[in-house]
Order: sequence, then C-alpha cells, then structure tokens
Amino acid sequence: MRKVALITGITGQDGSFLAEFLLGKGYDVHGTIRRSSVDYRERIAHLEGQPNFHLHYADLGDSMSIIQVVSKVKPTEIYNLAAQSHVQVSFDSPEFTADVDATGVLRVLEAVRQCGLADSCRIYQASTSELYGKVEEVPQNENTPFHPYSPYAVAKLYGYWIVKEYREAYNMYCCSGILFNHESERRGETFVTRKITLAAARIAQGKQEKLYLGNLSSLRDWGYAKDYVECMWLILQHETPEDFVIATGVQHSVREFCYLAFKYAGIELEFRGEGLDEKGHDKATGKVLVEVSEDFYRPTDVVNLWGDPTKAKAELGWDPGKTSFEQLVKIMVDADMAKVAVERAGEQVKMNLEEYLEKGIVK
Repeated sequence: MRKVALITGITGQDGSFLAEFLLGKGYDVHGTIRRSSVDYRERIAHLEGQPNFHLHYADLGDSMSIIQVVSKVKPTEIYNLAAQSHVQVSFDSPEFTADVDATGVLRVLEAVRQCGLADSCRIYQASTSELYGKVEEVPQNENTPFHPYSPYAVAKLYGYWIVKEYREAYNMYCCSGILFNHESERRGETFVTRKITLAAARIAQGKQEKLYLGNLSSLRDWGYAKDYVECMWLILQHETPEDFVIATGVQHSVREFCYLAFKYAGIELEFRGEGLDEKGHDKATGKVLVEVSEDFYRPTDVVNLWGDPTKAKAELGWDPGKTSFEQLVKIMVDADMAKVAVERAGEQVKMNLEEYLEKGIVK
C-alpha cells in the first residue's frame, strides 16, 4: 500500500520527530519549508540525503504554493504542523497568527479538494490545549467547552472548526489532535520549558547569573514530544476520523519544572515569597537564581491546563505514560548541559587562538 506523508512545519520540534517516526514505518516523507535567508534545518539535517526524504518550498500563507506541492506529491497522509505556535508572540502579531494558524488550515484542506484527493488523503491538524483557555472544567477532554484566551488560541479554534466542517460537508478524512504541552530537547529556546533547562545548564556551568520567569504557579500537563507524534500517526490509522485529546493526565506547575531542572543540573532550589516577590534561592549558597518578572505575564493568562487522555488510550491503544515528567525534564537538562559544555569548549579554543595570534605563536 502506498504510504506518502506530507508534513508542514517539518523543521520544527514535532515535525522532525514525526519525520523520523514515519521513515521508520517505511513512508516516503515529504516536508514543506519556507524560503528564508536564514537556514532553520538543524533539527532535520541528519535526514537530508535519505532516499525517502524530500523537501519542498511552500508557505501556509500562500495557497498556490500549497496546491503545487500537494498536486506534485499526491500524499496519502498530511500532517499540518506548521503554525505560529508561540502564545506570547500572538499578542504582538495577531494578524499574522490568524493568517497562518486559521486561514492556513483552510488552504491545506482546499488544496486537497482542488487536487482531487478528498477521497484518498487523510489529514491531521495539530490543534492545541490552548483552546480550553479560561478553563471551564478540569481535567479537559474532547467534550469540554472551549474558551480561547489568546489570539493564538482563537486562530487555532478556527482551524479546529474548519476541519470539522470539511469532514461533515465533504466527507473528508480530516481530524484534530488536541495536544497538551509537549516538550523535548528540540524545543525552541523561547518556550518556557527550554528556557528553564537551558538557563539551569548555563547557571550550573557559570555562563548565566539568573533566570527570569512569569507566573510560577501556572499549571500544565507536560509530555514528551517524541511520544506525542506516535499518537498523531495512530489518529490517522483509526477507522473513522475523530478528534482526540493527547495528554499525559498528570499536571505540574512551572515552579515544579524549574525545581526539577535545576536539581538535574546539580543545584537545589528553595523558593521563598509569593507572586511577583517569589524568588528561587540556591539552597547551598543562598544566592538568588530565579526571579519573577512582570514582563513575562500575558494580557490574559491560561493557568490550569490538564488533559484527560482516556479516549486516546481506549480507542488508539496509546500509552501517555511512556516517558514520565521526571524523565522528560532530565532528557532536556542532559541535552542542554552537553550543549553548554560544547559552547564553553568552543569559546576556550577561540580565546586560546586569539592569545596565540597576539603572541605570534601562530599566523
């Protein structure tokens, strides 16, 4: 049976893990990347050159580019992972976020229809727990009412509903995975979890003095992205197109994540104070290493996301506990400790070379 997957957003955290997973399943994997003067392919560089791995230029803001790729590849599965995925950025760039995260989904669906693939191509839409926003019940499942609380969430809600509409109006196999927070060593450095693990590594190795964060009491359901992409695939293998919550069913605060990350980096934190006055002290020295900054508070802040993966476990056979919270944090800290060590070694080599040049030892 022909297995051809098209992944938008293949250069991202999820896209890179999914590409590896599907290649392992024997798929021909095609991915879309945007034309840019800066190369963001570091997450997929190890895949380039493989005979079943192909890249194409396309942009969710350009319907013609999407149609051209879909027409050329004729995929049997599409995973629409491309998005402006940063909640805080969506407050600064709401129009761009709406164009990519809302209308971009429509462009993918229409490309499949216009290319005559409505009956042969299955489509996965990367939805988000941010749809629940100002939560109306905990934990959240497939029947929990949505209350989006950011421009990002509002745009994603359009994507969720337009997928549902095309499924019902045109009998297309398209569905959404409502993913709760999923992290990894490949997470972008501006996201809070990676910001924490990288800061813990830098502080432990003397490369950073302090970490500034927003609301330490915000609660999230954090899982490992590598596990979550397997569930994306399982959703498209299901007999009928349905929407699924993808989560661990376990909740932790930003404070807990921070404490654990520093612990794995060799520093035990002790938190004192409340709200904006709360600080994380090095228990051994008393030095303040973590502070709260109002700059990182959002105009409307989602504080209590907690997913219920019961349906995914029962109908897809997916195991949300494959990687524990503690294992996830350790994986990220270990990777960033190694990254910082390499950076330090590179800086030392550069300093030595400059010294040698000054002394005339090398030319």
